Amino acid sequence: MIDPRKTKGGVRYDVRLRGPDGRERSKTFMTKKEAERYERSQKSALDQGSWIDPRLATTRMRDFGDVWLAERHNLSPTTVDLYSGLLRLHIYPSFGDLSLAKITTSAVRTWYVRLFAEKPVTAAKAYRLFREVLGTAVEDGYLGKNPCVVKGAGKEDSPERPTAEVAEVTALANAMPDRLRIAVILAAWCHLRRGELLGLERRDVDLLHGTIKVERTVKRVKGKSVLGDPKSEAGFRTITIPPHVVPDVVHHLDAYVLADPQSPLLTGVKGNRLRTDALYDAWHAAREGIGRGDLVLHDLRHSGATWLAIAGATPKEIMARGGWSSSEPALRYQHATQERDASLAAALTRFADEEPEVPAVAVPRDIRGMGAEAG
Repeated sequence: MIDPRKTKGGVRYDVRLRGPDGRERSKTFMTKKEAERYERSQKSALDQGSWIDPRLATTRMRDFGDVWLAERHNLSPTTVDLYSGLLRLHIYPSFGDLSLAKITTSAVRTWYVRLFAEKPVTAAKAYRLFREVLGTAVEDGYLGKNPCVVKGAGKEDSPERPTAEVAEVTALANAMPDRLRIAVILAAWCHLRRGELLGLERRDVDLLHGTIKVERTVKRVKGKSVLGDPKSEAGFRTITIPPHVVPDVVHHLDAYVLADPQSPLLTGVKGNRLRTDALYDAWHAAREGIGRGDLVLHDLRHSGATWLAIAGATPKEIMARGGWSSSEPALRYQHATQERDASLAAALTRFADEEPEVPAVAVPRDIRGMGAEAG
């Protein structure tokens, strides 16, 4: 209902409405026309089930986002660090001080397009987080609908990563300091992530059975290295070391790893667990040294998984060995076998084209006429 009220400044119009929770809310307008328009819109929203409490809709995006992140107790420290950075660096500068109700799809689209032009992968991650946060706002009654409905946004169209040849991996390993040579070898042939390499300890290597266990990983949280669990349940795994790699592992254990079972496999010159930046420094020098500056450390894992597919591994086997919880990454490596099969088929065609034709042999007339009788 609309109640006119006299004030020193003139007549004011109070719109009083009762929400779904039974509580009465009121809002004051300067003119009757504005009050009637507001009353109609609120009643329509109530009828359609899309009504939101006006006081909740004035909540700032920054305040809601901070509470949202603080309540996500199931997130790993690495993910919290990632989300915090995305909010602080990419979402809050544009939307942090806006009330939730004032965030429009048009504004979200403009923000996303600009960020995508500079940082495509970051834009996709930030958009997905923004959409999830505002989705919670809708569920909690702060918003009537989620403005993050930009078509095609949030997808990461990552280009195909380069791979290294077997000979190049050997060259890269030889270009590393001897104490870090094993990092390149295990990344490629055992498909280990950077954090998994840094988390390995002597007790994880079983030379009797020729295996390596992955039970921990080093993560970057707020600029510091933290030892923790693998990124998923699939990350906990036991990997068989290819036989030709075992001698390199034995040499590394004998030369650079202390006898204590909990001694890190990769260490700095002082014997402490190797720092991420020290590994990267050595890697960058090695890749430049062999003329493969396009490779990142993770490409060794990618290369090894590609070789695995070429060797005939199924997607499930690639998942198990690489520690993937989804079949999607493993299926990508199956393209390697398809491409290899296509190249083999092309080679057969080249063989057929290059093979000299067998000259026709003249068949005597009397033999040609003996077909039916010779049965």
